[in-house]
Amino acid sequence: MKTDGLAAGKGVLVAADVAVAAADVRAKLDGSAFGEAGRRVVIEEGLSGPELSVLALCDGRRAVALPAARDFKRVGDGDTGPNTGGMGAHSPVPGGDDAVAEVMERAVAPTLAALRDRGVDFRGVLYAGLMLTPDGVRVLEYNVRFGDPEAEVVLPRIDDDVAAWLRAAADGALPAMGGPRLSADACVAVVMASPGYPTAPLTGARITGVESAAAVDGVRVFHAGTAIDAEGRLVTAGGRVLAVCGRGRDVASARATAYAGVDRIGFDGAVYRRDIAAVGA
Repeated sequence: MKTDGLAAGKGVLVAADVAVAAADVRAKLDGSAFGEAGRRVVIEEGLSGPELSVLALCDGRRAVALPAARDFKRVGDGDTGPNTGGMGAHSPVPGGDDAVAEVMERAVAPTLAALRDRGVDFRGVLYAGLMLTPDGVRVLEYNVRFGDPEAEVVLPRIDDDVAAWLRAAADGALPAMGGPRLSADACVAVVMASPGYPTAPLTGARITGVESAAAVDGVRVFHAGTAIDAEGRLVTAGGRVLAVCGRGRDVASARATAYAGVDRIGFDGAVYRRDIAAVGA
């Protein structure tokens, strides 16, 4: 069940029980769940399998795939709890290259062609949210932007000038073959969120340790829901507060680095998953 309006990535419920599904639809349709954004509902076939995100640079006629990433949507460990805008991600993804080639051929290229047929000269980022089901790759959604937190683990792996590739896409001048040079390193991002996220996040808590985390070799801290209060202190100001990204020679070492950064950051009631990029997650 999915609201047809804007819900900040939180308008989806995957239900295995008819009663739960019916209650969710009622809450959306009567406006109590997402207001006017929820009054139209899309009901789709339930799919199972690991998710995959593919970001493609498009110049109107050609598309170049960036490295695949895996996003973790549920708020709790073991993929429990409600859907969020994303609680973490990692890149590369085992088996991701084969899936990327398939989705570029079967989904992205035909989509660009269909847009041209409609007179749309699409230049920018086409984000394909995928699920690797037992019956093959399925496209769950498209967005026309860099995904978050996927961008935090994909862009640092590009060893070329990212701005030059973006300019080539904007100019309609992407190369006919090949893509950006990629690092062999892996990246893992762990999102730290406010208590109550995603339904009713509590904000205004003082954040400490960001500078200490950023001093860890291989760690970058990306701000999302932060602000400076009247006393000049860094405080929480949104649902997803920080994305702590670790880089390493493989996913396991990048994961360890990311969580080393997380361990140095503190704010009241901080929510984050402890199984981002874990084996079997």
